[in-house]
Order: sequence, then C-alpha cells, then structure tokens
Amino acid sequence: MNDFRLIVGRTGGPEVIEREEIDAAALTPDPGEARIRHGAVGLNFIDTYQRSGLYPTALPSGLGAEAAGVVEAVGPGVVDVAAGDRVAYGTGPLGAYATVRVMPAKHLVPLPDHVADETAAAAMLKGMTACYLIEECAKARRGQGVLVHAAAGGMGSILVPWLARIGAVVIAHAGTAEKADRARAAGAHHVLCCAMGDLAAQVRGLTDGLGVAVVLDGVGAASWDASLASLSRMGLLVTYGNASGPVPPFKALDLMNAGSVYVTRPTLAHYGATAEQRRRLAGRVFEVMGEGVAFPIGQRFPLGDAAAAHRALEARKTHGATVLTI
Repeated sequence: MNDFRLIVGRTGGPEVIEREEIDAAALTPDPGEARIRHGAVGLNFIDTYQRSGLYPTALPSGLGAEAAGVVEAVGPGVVDVAAGDRVAYGTGPLGAYATVRVMPAKHLVPLPDHVADETAAAAMLKGMTACYLIEECAKARRGQGVLVHAAAGGMGSILVPWLARIGAVVIAHAGTAEKADRARAAGAHHVLCCAMGDLAAQVRGLTDGLGVAVVLDGVGAASWDASLASLSRMGLLVTYGNASGPVPPFKALDLMNAGSVYVTRPTLAHYGATAEQRRRLAGRVFEVMGEGVAFPIGQRFPLGDAAAAHRALEARKTHGATVLTI
C-alpha cells in the first residue's frame, strides 16, 4: 500500500477531503519529533468543524487529532519514546488522517500492551475528554444527577458508563429508541427519547421537580434551552461541543433566571495543555478501561473513505466511536 494522507485545501462538505500521496522515507523527524506508523485513526466531531470552517484552520490543512501506532524513528533530543514503541495521542496537532506522519513527540503517550491500536484510536481524545469533563470540570460525585445528551454517541457512550461507575444518577437523552436502548445497556439509570422541547419537563419529572446538578452537552445550539431548563438551582451546564451548531448568544441574566446556574465551555486543549497533563488523563483512561468501562467502537471505515465516515457522523447514523482503519 502506498502511503498517503488526507488534507483539505478549502472548507466545505466532506467532498473537500483530498488524498495526497507521501514518501515515508522523506519524513525525517527534526529535533523533538517522532515518525509514527499509524495502526488506526480516530474520528471525532471536531474533525467536521475543522473541515467545514466552523473552527478555522490555516489551509491547506491535515485532518484528525487522534491515532495509535508504532514509532518508526525519533529526532534528536527525544527521550520519552523510541523506535519500536507503541504509542497513541489524542491532542493533535492536526494530521492524523495519514498512514504515517511526523509530529512533536511531546504529544505521544505510551500504549499498554493490552490496549489494541483500534481501541486506543477510539478512546484517546474522547476518553481524555470524558476524564476531564467528569473528574476535573464537573467534579461529578456519587448520588448527583447528571444529564448526558447524545448518550449513545461517541462521547456519550463513554460518559454514561464512566458516570455510572462513580455512582452518579445518569439521565441519558438519545435521539432514537435504538440509541436509547444502547444508553440503557451502558448503565444509564433513566433514558429519555423525546423532543428537546419536552426534555426539561421529563427531567424534572424524574427528579421531583428539582432538575439535575450537571448537564454534559455536546449538541450545542439545538439543546441549549433544554439544558438550561433541566438544571437545578446553582447547577452546572458544561457545553463541550457543537454537533448542531454553536450555542446562541445569551445574557448573564439568563443564568440568574435559570436558578443562578453556572455555564462553562471547556476544551481538552486547556485541560491537557502540557505533556504531564496529557499523560495523567491518558493514564486515567487506561485505568478505567481496566476497571471495566467500555469504549465501544460502533463502526469502521477505511482511512481512504473518511469522507463517507464524515457523512455518516453528521447524519447521526453512527453510534459509539468511529475508527478509520489502515
């Protein structure tokens, strides 16, 4: 197989993704860099934001920030990884949609022998995101009510069992009956499959009218009003994604009227800004894997068919994680 990478020279739909042949032998790592032969690549909703231009990037640009594979070579000064090491990453830089690439070695984390490349590619970005959302941002705890949107999606399918494991009362919201069943099987205590306009009333019906302490919302625009209305007094809305578009402008008074609630828009780029933070988050991901939290792969696409994978993701035709195979 010839080595290649996928790039975008202009923003737009999945059709703007282009294939570019590359010569792996010419990819010589500079100081602080490593050359990685990918075994699997992760697909995430943020990839569609960068492709479409919602999140601007300098063009032409690579795509993807998550993959796993083997180190082929390292540049001068690299001491944390060596040729032959299995590694994974979930914080970029962009360019993971490739059979082989050179990247800063500081983004790499060692991959335990028991974690397969596909599992790591499915779990690194989403797993580290779930870790900081639950344990560092929301600080969710036993007995606390937490509403999870898109509960059977790539992020939701990790958030639900992780929250259930720590003893939070998980209320899962899913778009179809099939996805609701998946969320229930993942450990959700209550599963709702209703229109956004009806969601807050149903959440309050499950919580004696109080609402939930935390909402984890990766949907964005379409769920904003429902999320605010589902919160208890002084609750926390964590809006971490824009699957339906960015959250609309709002006033500080909206937060007071919702019950003196809090809103945050976090990103892994901040919670995993340093190599130490990234390794700590990844370590927790591997730890909860060992404790039985599943990181399900719902579908696989060949790397060369990434455009089809983007179409499926944006059409809500996926469940769990999506992996691009090589």
